Amino acid sequence: MTTTTTAPPLHKLTSKGQATRARILEQAAELIYTKGVHATNNEQLRRAAGVSGSQLNHYFPTKESLVLAVIGWQAERVLTLHRSERFTRFDSFDAFRAWADFYVSYERAYQEGCTLGSLASEIIKTDLDVHDELASSFDQWRSVFRDGIERMQRLGRLSAEADPTQLANLLLAAFQGGMLLSQVARDITPLKDALQTAIDHVQTFATSPDTDGRGA
Repeated sequence: MTTTTTAPPLHKLTSKGQATRARILEQAAELIYTKGVHATNNEQLRRAAGVSGSQLNHYFPTKESLVLAVIGWQAERVLTLHRSERFTRFDSFDAFRAWADFYVSYERAYQEGCTLGSLASEIIKTDLDVHDELASSFDQWRSVFRDGIERMQRLGRLSAEADPTQLANLLLAAFQGGMLLSQVARDITPLKDALQTAIDHVQTFATSPDTDGRGA
């Protein structure tokens, strides 16, 4: 991908065009995950997505534009899950436990790992100008936890002494680190232990001494 033309705005694409673009993104995300950024080339992507070279260049004229779009695509998947009603806006200890249980009970979690985290580990080794977009994606993920903790404080479930940003960083770091260790060990236990310990620490700021973390 060496041309410098601008990719078409998403809102101007037809339904068919949006579907083609989405198919390319899905295949690109999978190839980058399995092969890495540098090892993913146009020919592989064209075959996987079933598109022509001109189509690929139309939607993603540069590798940077493709990687930026993949970041946004992966981030949206993560954020959509975390912002869903499944975890009730992370405003209770039950919600955080449910989040941990969701990943720990997913039988392929340690095999697949975190798609956004894996993408980040690939991108930081490149000279592509996409680091700001990646940082923004993780900041939005972190803010989901931070906002939930702040709501818990407003609801009187968590002490005002708790630092929402610090605790959000802890939860995100526990997830990323635990997932990586679970991938290496091919065992979900490191992720389970990391998330449980992180949530237990958040629970130390609970306003009620009787809170067990599963009903507050």
